[in-house]
Amino acid sequence: MSKILDALSDLARSRPQAELLIDERALTAAAANDAVATMTDALVRQGAKRVAAALDNGVPAVVLDLACRAAGIPLLPLPGFFTASQRGHALQDAGIDTVVSGEGEHDLGLGLKLRRLPQRPVPLHEGTAVITYTSGSTGAPKGVCLAGDHLDRVASSLVMALGAAAPRRHLALLPLGVLLEAVAGVSAGLLAGAQILLPSLNDVGWRGAAAIDGMALARCIDRHAPESLILVPQMLRAWLDALDAGATLPRSLRFCAVGGARVGSALLARAAARGIPLFEGYGLSECASVLSLNVPGAVRSGSVGRGLAHTRLVVEDDEIVALGPQFLGYVGSPASSTQRYATGDLGRIDSDGFVHLAGRRGHRFITAFGRNVSPEWIESELAAHPLIAQAFVDGEARAANVAVIVPRAGISERSVDQAVATVNEGLPDYARAHCWLLADEAFSVGNGEATANGRLRRGVILGRYRPRIDQLSPATQETA
Repeated sequence: MSKILDALSDLARSRPQAELLIDERALTAAAANDAVATMTDALVRQGAKRVAAALDNGVPAVVLDLACRAAGIPLLPLPGFFTASQRGHALQDAGIDTVVSGEGEHDLGLGLKLRRLPQRPVPLHEGTAVITYTSGSTGAPKGVCLAGDHLDRVASSLVMALGAAAPRRHLALLPLGVLLEAVAGVSAGLLAGAQILLPSLNDVGWRGAAAIDGMALARCIDRHAPESLILVPQMLRAWLDALDAGATLPRSLRFCAVGGARVGSALLARAAARGIPLFEGYGLSECASVLSLNVPGAVRSGSVGRGLAHTRLVVEDDEIVALGPQFLGYVGSPASSTQRYATGDLGRIDSDGFVHLAGRRGHRFITAFGRNVSPEWIESELAAHPLIAQAFVDGEARAANVAVIVPRAGISERSVDQAVATVNEGLPDYARAHCWLLADEAFSVGNGEATANGRLRRGVILGRYRPRIDQLSPATQETA
């Protein structure tokens, strides 16, 4: 039995009338437990073997997740930001036979309908509870198979690490199809007995493919008055911009986590100046989300916190390596038989156990002067400037690093030039954006140049802008 299901059952007995799952309705602990049991029976009765969920955030999505876990049915959450081709690939790749959405032939309750797909037998790693597709940097996304016990251990470690700061009223802002929210938000919240607030993504301020309406986001946070929430960097920036424009910060907040991509120091400083209780963390889909986290009473500026109890983090050849439970394997690939995962993230662990990241191993470039540089470092500093929305930097075999800049709306080239100069003043010469060009459009999920977490798809961007980058700073040798 899952720890999360056990926790729900315990809550149904000890606090049956406590409101637990809330969207436009409110399910008590007892009603939520009953709803999970009813949906579990319906899934089994319909003969579902592998389920994909195409749902907005809300109570039904959480109940379906728990029902699949109770029935032992692998679940593939389909994020709304996936393109039609990505969705089609995931459904076929994982051998999905059942899609649950608001439309279908069979009623599951809570407004959910079930639609059957032609079965296509695909081997799946034994024990798979959740299949999550990584956005990836190139090619089709890969399906990561995760065991229920692994997911539960991560959620338990988070509750343990937070201690007295564990959530009591959590607001889900990220799509539930994103592992970070599903594990660190909902599952950890249920283990802690927290009330889970589940507004629609439209109410949160999601507009299209990973675009955020900062004022809508700020209104949502203020209206729900949560104690905890989870953000990715672009959401944090949009929220801070809305606060600067007059939005209200609720006094209820006790713990705001930020992760999913590198967070610039200037952005963290803006949050601190606003009094936001912000804590940076780090994780990977292959490791069932969170690996390390700063928490109240254990914070180190510039770090992503200490490793959680379920894992042990070490550094080998400048790379962070996670020892402990790992994913079962990728869909269609051999099973993972090791308790060791090389993350691909460069970094160090200080004498007190705090993890400091320095970029991706595969992204590091070497300038024409022989200096090794992590582009994420420069990009996060550029994007933290209030006039710059996004930045991409390339310097491989070049005498001068070139930035591709997406400015804020209405910002002139002259202002961008001044902003780049300001950021450069805080960087060593070898890590500066020596020259820059304007992007044609924002880096987004829609044009394939960014993932939903805000990570840049570097190969796609470089392929698009390389001729113009070469004009500004020709490479001294041939680059791949």
